[in-house]
Amino acid sequence: MTVFEHSGCCGASRADLGPADSGESAQPAPIASGTARTATSAEFVPLPGGVFEMGTDDADGFVDDGEGPIRQVELAPFRVAVHAVTNSGFAEFVDATGYVTEAERFGWSYVFAGFLPGRVRKISPRPQQTPWWCGVEGAFWRAPEGPGSTVADRLDHPAVHISWHDALAYCQWSGTRLPTEAEWEYAARGGLARSRYPWGDELTPDGQHMCNIWQGQFPVKNTAEDGHRGTAPVDAFEPNGYGLYNVAGNVWEWCADWWTAEHDPAPAANPTGPADGSAKVMRGGSYLCHHSYCNRYRVGARTSNTPDSSSGNLGFRIVTDG
Repeated sequence: MTVFEHSGCCGASRADLGPADSGESAQPAPIASGTARTATSAEFVPLPGGVFEMGTDDADGFVDDGEGPIRQVELAPFRVAVHAVTNSGFAEFVDATGYVTEAERFGWSYVFAGFLPGRVRKISPRPQQTPWWCGVEGAFWRAPEGPGSTVADRLDHPAVHISWHDALAYCQWSGTRLPTEAEWEYAARGGLARSRYPWGDELTPDGQHMCNIWQGQFPVKNTAEDGHRGTAPVDAFEPNGYGLYNVAGNVWEWCADWWTAEHDPAPAANPTGPADGSAKVMRGGSYLCHHSYCNRYRVGARTSNTPDSSSGNLGFRIVTDG
């Protein structure tokens, strides 16, 4: 298996194109009073919490990512959204608040090169470590491939080009929060202990595709045998044992925690990660993940990015306290 360096295998950070290309850093503006809404209970599954085994010692894992050790974690009850926030849901937030995402304020976001016409690929800068990403001017959640593209036919797809700060602003408006990494993994496992995937240990049981990932030769040919080259509807494929959709593949999902690859193996209750850091945890993998370089669609896999970064394969899911 070919292994790329951790920082570049699953995505690119805004800093990869240098601060001169990034514009002014923009954390979320306060949401105006009177605009907040309360997320409806119908969008969530209540989970009882309790003790579970977090982490993995998978032979195909990435030791430097801090996937292990397997450790006992105890969680309080919480409720988790059955799917990632959709374009439709994010539009409701933007329409209610006038919020402007970081991709818009920076003026650009990362788009997979294979989705772009040749003239755009030619003029768009690419990070040296991950040349399949292009920094496209005018790419943001409503125009995911840049000017001229639209989400009109993807309203039930996950909102992408969402930075961690953007996700936090949505949570502020909706009366929700981002899951801790422990909550995310507990929910994604769907009640299965030490399974490689949310549905078991086989990637395609009986030949059935269970998630939206890359098939073929990355990054030059995607056969799309699972039915999707880019994002899929948020409720595509079978849900896991807790009724949650697309906790493997489709889009990366932000977690609340700052990144660390060092974990205390002792039992922990409601861990929230380090007190500070430079990158935030992302979980679940995306439609660009492939076993040859980034099999991070495994339920115990993890990666990170800076909280101002955004790309066409990065979204989020929300939770509330139980």
